[in-house]
Amino acid sequence: QVQLVESGGGLVQPGGSLRLSCAASGFVFSNYVMSWYRQTPGKERELVATIDSEDITYHADSVKGRFSISRDNTKNMVYLQMDSLRPEDTAVYYCNRRNYPVNWGQGTQVTVSS
Repeated sequence: QVQLVESGGGLVQPGGSLRLSCAASGFVFSNYVMSWYRQTPGKERELVATIDSEDITYHADSVKGRFSISRDNTKNMVYLQMDSLRPEDTAVYYCNRRNYPVNWGQGTQVTVSS
């Protein structure tokens, strides 16, 4: 069964850091481009970052230079290192396959507030 489980969110002050993790199972992880997305109430889900099987990455302009996506194919994990967090980064963060998305996990809440 294909499953994605996000973790690592929490409450952090502006300027702080968090590292999100996504555990994938049920498919050949190394074959897929993986992405992080985020969503706030009333808004569409937004693409944050993408990493392919050769570790080539893409980061949205809004997070470029502050967030960094990475993956570990030996552990079927994808990560999102988030530094210099801002209040506007507050959202529920999700991971998924970029081109062949599967059912969304529960996400992990990130709240940036003083």
